[in-house]
Amino acid sequence: MRYSLVTETYPPEVNGVALTVQGLEQGLRGRGHALTLVRPRQPDDGLQRPDTLLVRGAALPRYPGLRFGLPATRALMRHWQAERPDAIYVATEGPLGWSALRAARRLGIPAATGFHTRFDDYVRSYGAPWLQGTALRWMRRFHNGAQATLVPTRELQTFLREAGFHNVVRLPRAVDTQAFHPGHRDPALRAGWGLDANALAVIYVGRIAPEKNLPLAVRAFRELQRIRPDARFVWVGDGPAREALQREHPDFVFCGVQRGDALARHFASGDLFLFPSRSETFGNVTLESLASGVPLVAFDYGATRELVRDGVHGAAVACDDDTGFIAATLRLGANDALREAMRDACREAVAALRPARVAEDFDRLLHSMANSGSPAHAAAHVS
Repeated sequence: MRYSLVTETYPPEVNGVALTVQGLEQGLRGRGHALTLVRPRQPDDGLQRPDTLLVRGAALPRYPGLRFGLPATRALMRHWQAERPDAIYVATEGPLGWSALRAARRLGIPAATGFHTRFDDYVRSYGAPWLQGTALRWMRRFHNGAQATLVPTRELQTFLREAGFHNVVRLPRAVDTQAFHPGHRDPALRAGWGLDANALAVIYVGRIAPEKNLPLAVRAFRELQRIRPDARFVWVGDGPAREALQREHPDFVFCGVQRGDALARHFASGDLFLFPSRSETFGNVTLESLASGVPLVAFDYGATRELVRDGVHGAAVACDDDTGFIAATLRLGANDALREAMRDACREAVAALRPARVAEDFDRLLHSMANSGSPAHAAAHVS
């Protein structure tokens, strides 16, 4: 089969969408399919690969290093007329994503979309809550232009169906449990953070931005520090809120963006992962924390609701309970024996999540769309 994946973000950009799309791409290639990746040109791109179509893009405001694709309907139509895919997958709702759906409709190519970002929650985090309804209607119009909308959790599947989204299909996520493993714990790295073997490394991994609800993590850590003065707060990632956070909290350790083996070492060298975000569609870092054997405190939705048992793998806190988030941080941070007892359970929670299975399910969905054109038939294979 020949497929085409369209995305406005892709590694070396670091975010959940980019890494998820890369994983899907690698999975399809590993299953022997011909595949074209469509994405915006990045500043460090060299010669164009024959299996990649680079289109014009522009910098994303407030997010240095990230770009979005500009409209490209004609370019996509020319490309897909010359090398027609059996089905396409559109991962992002930006101008390039809209162009891809428009071109697919005109050419009669089946298309699926991925629901990766809760823009309706983001506008609230950036001070415009009155735009939430508009954002949801905009996303519904986009995704209903495809034969299926792929989501990672049952919770999100139910929410979108009730909000009028059509043909919502659950495609679970996975994590490489060998890449993320407790064995990557690095005493030298911890020493660089100013920690000895018995000290407490509280870690945050992700975008450092307003939508991640980071002031709550700071409050929780400061309360924990009262009873664990040996604790250090380690931040892995970057974003528009980093500069102010670093200026206001000079004792925090900021490691910047980490990738691959380095990211695995940072995760495994932590003792407690704080994830205060309420705006995720999933939260890939939740899987990476569990695979690394690091208990977490997170709100009970997305990946946490799918995989985390409160008191077994960390704490799953009710979404409106900031006090409960802080209390859970104190409870787990103060009890070394409890966290140690949770390590094996964390690994067991994600042991069955295999990237190869996700690739198989994704392939089956696209294949059935290409052969039948029926979203109901396609969804029945996966959801």
